[in-house]
Order: sequence, then C-alpha cells, then structure tokens
Amino acid sequence: MKSFFSHVWLLLSHRSFLSLLFIINLLGTVYGYIWYGSQLSRTEPIFLIFVPDSPTASLFFSIAVLGWIFGKHLKLIEALALITLVKYGIWAVVMNLLTLAEIGSIGPSGWMLVASHGLMAVQAILYMTNYRFSMIHIVIAAIWTLHNDVIDYVFGQMPTYSVLSQYSSQIGYFTFWLSITCIAIAYIVYTNNRTLYRDQIKSR
Repeated sequence: MKSFFSHVWLLLSHRSFLSLLFIINLLGTVYGYIWYGSQLSRTEPIFLIFVPDSPTASLFFSIAVLGWIFGKHLKLIEALALITLVKYGIWAVVMNLLTLAEIGSIGPSGWMLVASHGLMAVQAILYMTNYRFSMIHIVIAAIWTLHNDVIDYVFGQMPTYSVLSQYSSQIGYFTFWLSITCIAIAYIVYTNNRTLYRDQIKSR
C-alpha cells in the first residue's frame, strides 16, 4: 500500500503532470472570470477584486503550481491557495446542492460546477505536503479570507444565487465558519509539514 501511494505521489509531483495541472487551473480561472462577467459588470470598482472568489482561488493555485514547476515555493500564494480552494470548492458544492434541494434541478451546468469545485478542494488537499508557508502567511491569508466574507455579506457582494437569496443570513453564517475551518486546516498542514521536513533534515 505504501508503495502504491509512493507511485501516486511520484505521478502527482512529476513536472509534466504539474504542467498539465497548471494549464487546467489556468483555463478554469479564465472561464471562472468570464462566468462572473455579468456580476462584475455591475460591481463597484472598489469591490471588483473580492467578487470572483473561485477563479481567484484557482489563480492562486495556478501560481503556486507554476512555482513548484520551477522549484520555487511562493509561500503566501500557497497559503492563500490552500485556504481559498478548499473554502470556495466546498462552498460552491454546498450552494448548488442547496439549490437542487430548493428547486429540484440544477441542470448540466450546475453539476459541472459541483464536479469542478469539488475537484478544486480535492487538489488543494492532495498537495498538502508541498506547502511551505509559515504562520505569518497563514495570518495574512486568514485576514484576506475573513475580510472577503465581510465584503460579501456586509456589503452584499456575495456570488449570485437568486434562488437562495432568502437564506443569505444563514449562508453568511455558514461561510464564516467554513472560513475558520479552512484556516484551521492550513494551520494543521503547517504544523505537520514543519515536523515532517524537520525530521527529514535530521535524518540526512
């Protein structure tokens, strides 16, 4: 079993696979910004950077993967990628499933969003041993993430799910605790990786 996982990790960390992963995430990022086009067109300029949550998360991951391809660790970007990919990946899956429960159907595009956003969260976790961020990077990423929640649910810039508009307060509450959970995940990854690589250095 250990040998199996070793072979899987060799594949996941191979430069060719990372290059493919970078291209997929970059294309997904572009598509995501296009998908947000109508909402961005009516958004005040001061809020523009905080509206397209999922494509910005995949952009962070694309940049992190590009760093790995060239043997670099962009630590703040890695922290932002992990927290926001898991957060918005799970968030979009939950919102689409709630829409399904509310109206009984989400159509092919809805299921595409469920699959693509679910994979966003999965890929962030798959590469958890690759991250090299420290506590200061987690703190900065946490501030970004929680500030984004304030912009979304205090200033009304959350992604548009008109069917669920009556539940905006509950969704805001869920989103806040989802952010806290993802920040906690980043802290766990940080402590585990710090111990892992400290032990590897000692064994050399």
